[in-house]
Amino acid sequence: MALNMTQRKAVTRELAKKYAAARKKEKGKILDDLIDLTGYNRSYAATVLRQAAITKKKTVRCGKTTVTLVEDGRMKRKKRARKRPRKYDKDVLKPLKKIWKIFDCICGKRLAPYLSEAIPVLERFKEIELDDEVREKLLEVSAATIDRLLAPVKKQYQIKARSNTKPGSLLKHKVPIRTFSEWDEKKPGFVEIDLVSHEGGNASGDFMHTLDVTDVYTQWTETRAVKNKAQVWVFEALMVIQKRVPFKILGIDSDSGSEFINAHLIKYCEENEITFTRGRPYRKNDSCFVEQKNYSVVRRTVGYARHDTDEELVLLNELYDYLRLYTNFFLPVMKLTEKTRIGSKVSKKYDTARTPYRRVLDFLGKKEQAALAKQYESLNPAELKRQISRLQNKLWKIVHQKRGRSQPENTPALEYIST
Repeated sequence: MALNMTQRKAVTRELAKKYAAARKKEKGKILDDLIDLTGYNRSYAATVLRQAAITKKKTVRCGKTTVTLVEDGRMKRKKRARKRPRKYDKDVLKPLKKIWKIFDCICGKRLAPYLSEAIPVLERFKEIELDDEVREKLLEVSAATIDRLLAPVKKQYQIKARSNTKPGSLLKHKVPIRTFSEWDEKKPGFVEIDLVSHEGGNASGDFMHTLDVTDVYTQWTETRAVKNKAQVWVFEALMVIQKRVPFKILGIDSDSGSEFINAHLIKYCEENEITFTRGRPYRKNDSCFVEQKNYSVVRRTVGYARHDTDEELVLLNELYDYLRLYTNFFLPVMKLTEKTRIGSKVSKKYDTARTPYRRVLDFLGKKEQAALAKQYESLNPAELKRQISRLQNKLWKIVHQKRGRSQPENTPALEYIST
């Protein structure tokens, strides 16, 4: 008959005394007896016998936990007191939180290698004040430590998109298909373009779209709002963007929407010797670079609300004027350098995080480098962030007024804390 728990404990206590005093062969026989009586696994049986044999308190350290074994074999756990002070204390966490918020709450792997450039810029504009000790700690903090320190803050700042692409089938045969795997250019100028809709869940009538243009090699991103997806507005926005990018556009890759696949844009590309290609329908990975920026740049900044008034169009483009400077000059990005598949596991390696501005500099002449560097020296990332937040809140206020209710006092997704 199987023993109940109380009986098992009683048998274990009795055998434990013999087990503690026995030699090796005798211990084996005692273990056999205990297994026959209780049905315990042999390894577990040896463990309970050793614990039950303890007559005094014994403390064992297991990582950060202290385990105290008492006379009846029970275990009491308590966290071990930290013996050394924290290296990254509140004096480090406070400026780190501010820097993290100024640079759009990017992850530790992007922020850590960029701190050596970001801290001097912020100190030059007197956005932060650091003593030598805190500065030194911030410059040597690792990406994993940044993520660990900021984990509680990230929880405070924790919406599915719709596609409005209509195929432009008549001219598809004139625009060759290009897939993600064929992008192998090693210089700036080959861009992916896409439209991000701002219909807010209601696709009726006219509403704004954002033209997103992303350079494949440097990740330089430009955005421009248009009143609807008519070819004339999209082409006009593309011409504005072309004048703003610090390099010549050599190739354009779009989806199969009629706003891009039209005679006007095809003719322009042919006259200016620009390679024009398109992705396959329903294959977003063919335009993975711009699709990623649709979220990280456009959606994270503007959200998913409906924008359909002239006032909002002006505000969006004013916001994008600041956003292009903030994103391209001050937000570092990592690029995939290697992807290896071993069975079902995919291993990816990335390069060191650098801003699009730094990546573009490598391909410019001295005159263009000097002009771009001069513009960079005049920019304060914290002030750009404040201006972006100000315009975000204006847009948010208009959205709530159109919905017939007042704007919430605090909007976490748009809030910028200056302290």
